[in-house]
Amino acid sequence: MTGTGRRLAVALAAAGLTLVTAAPADADGIQAQEWALDTLHVQEAWQMTKGSGVTVAVLDTGVDDSHPDLAGQVLPGKDLIGFGARRGERAWARHGTAMAGIIAGHGHGAGGGEGVLGVAPKARILPVRVILEDSDAARKKARSSRGGALAAGIRWAADHGADVINLSLGDDSASAHPEAAEDAAVQYALRKGVAVVASAGNGGEKGDRVSYPAAYPGVIAVTAVDRYGSRAAFSTRRWYATVCAPGVDVVIADPDKRYYEGWGTSAAAAFVSGSVALVRAAHPELSPRQLRELLTRTAQDVPEGGHSDALGAGLVDPAAAIAAGGKMKPEAQRPAVASSPERFFGNGPGHAQGAHDESGPNEMALLAGIAGAALVVAAVALWRGSGPLRMPPKLRALLTGIRPR
Repeated sequence: MTGTGRRLAVALAAAGLTLVTAAPADADGIQAQEWALDTLHVQEAWQMTKGSGVTVAVLDTGVDDSHPDLAGQVLPGKDLIGFGARRGERAWARHGTAMAGIIAGHGHGAGGGEGVLGVAPKARILPVRVILEDSDAARKKARSSRGGALAAGIRWAADHGADVINLSLGDDSASAHPEAAEDAAVQYALRKGVAVVASAGNGGEKGDRVSYPAAYPGVIAVTAVDRYGSRAAFSTRRWYATVCAPGVDVVIADPDKRYYEGWGTSAAAAFVSGSVALVRAAHPELSPRQLRELLTRTAQDVPEGGHSDALGAGLVDPAAAIAAGGKMKPEAQRPAVASSPERFFGNGPGHAQGAHDESGPNEMALLAGIAGAALVVAAVALWRGSGPLRMPPKLRALLTGIRPR
């Protein structure tokens, strides 16, 4: 962190949780609503791989390893926050569990026909807790904390077996700026052969401000589209957009063992992390740069001119990327090239290079929990059992977004 740290500059929006008619309680009631998997051609990709042998680190609010859709796939992780809500409390691991389900959910019940299926259902999840849920009361008491949880978490994941790092989080506040320690951590992971994926930001209706870590060099930055392939209104439009993925009306798993619909570039990033896991499983010898190139070269629905700030190179297509990867010759990993000549403020790029602050949780994570590039668990309880799910009052007022600084 720079000396002054980061302060929450933008108030979080509010969103209610609205009851909808329960879906039919048949074996595939939830999976039938996962339109995003069809859009990404995952059935075709699964004929080649389902992600076995690949580990995706989910840097988030924690992951519920007892969820039936993730049972047996969540590895021992790391908590770099150290306080706040704990297992069994409502403000624990909601967002992280949702992201893990999108990436690697395997369903449950007979033949895995119930619950959520992820993009890479045989990949493993490495949970790293670096932020608090927005609803966590502890975040209001964290203004004096020190640290660099995001940078430390990226390095820890890279050192503990991650093949892909999912960052469904970001700072796109008015005061957002690059942090040398975070950028250095991203470059460290890339040099170790770890692909880094981040949500582009949910500021499309609030000025399209640059979001970090999405804007760091080498990151696969993901914008969001709806089921028709149109840019989601909330999705940030910026030069760093790499590809796009579904981010509207996305089915998510929750620690309460119920299922919801949500929206956000967080979800889009998770879909791309799952896609990268599939490509990495099929072609483990390829570098992060090559994985990024494959995603952009094989994307669907390519925008006019080949790239746009709204959609990047187009909609990610893991099946096409896997097929094209067989023709790519492995290369040694090269450091990412800076995308902007003046990326640093404060102490600059020489500060904290090759090292990270282990003194405590990152103030950006503790101040704001999840907002910004977040999956907004907006409002929709899908089904549980035979009748509609009734929302408790506190849950009705919940917004899960990501604005860690």
